[in-house]
Amino acid sequence: MKLRTTAAALLLGMLAAMPAKADKLDDIIASGVLRCAVVLDFPPMGSRDEKNQPIGFDVDTCNDLAKALGVKAEIVETPFPDRIPALVSDRADVGVASTSDTLERAKTVGFSIPYFAFKMVILTKEDTGISTYESLKGKKTGSTSGTFEAIALEKDVKAWGGGSFRPYQTQADVFLALSQGQIDATVVTNTVAHAVVKSGKYKGFTVKGDAPYVTDYVSLIGLRQEQGLLNYLNLFVNQQVRTGRYKELFEKWVGGEAPDLTVKGVYY
Repeated sequence: MKLRTTAAALLLGMLAAMPAKADKLDDIIASGVLRCAVVLDFPPMGSRDEKNQPIGFDVDTCNDLAKALGVKAEIVETPFPDRIPALVSDRADVGVASTSDTLERAKTVGFSIPYFAFKMVILTKEDTGISTYESLKGKKTGSTSGTFEAIALEKDVKAWGGGSFRPYQTQADVFLALSQGQIDATVVTNTVAHAVVKSGKYKGFTVKGDAPYVTDYVSLIGLRQEQGLLNYLNLFVNQQVRTGRYKELFEKWVGGEAPDLTVKGVYY
């Protein structure tokens, strides 16, 4: 009995001597600020209004998350390739940046359950002769570096053995390249494609059918070791859906029926 008591006392002493591990969720609440990495050249998910203020589905989602935490939201403008580096370098606390939940990325960051789902379409110009995904064979293509659609398109271009693929830093760079004829087409989300065509900013832009990719489920992201924060993000998404806020934001920024965020046959 004495031996057990001595061992227990020794263990308690060791635990007391260990430095307390910082918890990101507690740190955010204590700081009073939630720093969200958000892509702002990806309407309607993220962009800037005429007063240069951040707007969009992801911006509103960040604001909702900050409100739930009882802190102030700070939008950290982040290009697509910098979403994970922004977290690793502590420039942002979470990513609300339409990040596809790939197994490769999960080696570095942790993912919440999906908070949005995208379908992919072909965006081209009226005079390119492109009418389907298959007609991209032999054409000049491009997309935003590091995105789900860029990875899938580049893989297909290599498999076809003809044409070309060029990565770009931002979505705006892709649109400029398409408008100037540097590329013949790109693959983008249905939300972006219809938003850019509707804007009329780029003459001749047109959507030409779906890309045969799986549904792109995107998640909120945080550092993979921050389980307390990731658990909170999961519950936050759950609350957004079951309170109707998810559908409200979808109607506001995209329009139409909000896609189902569940994966058939998979239990969360």
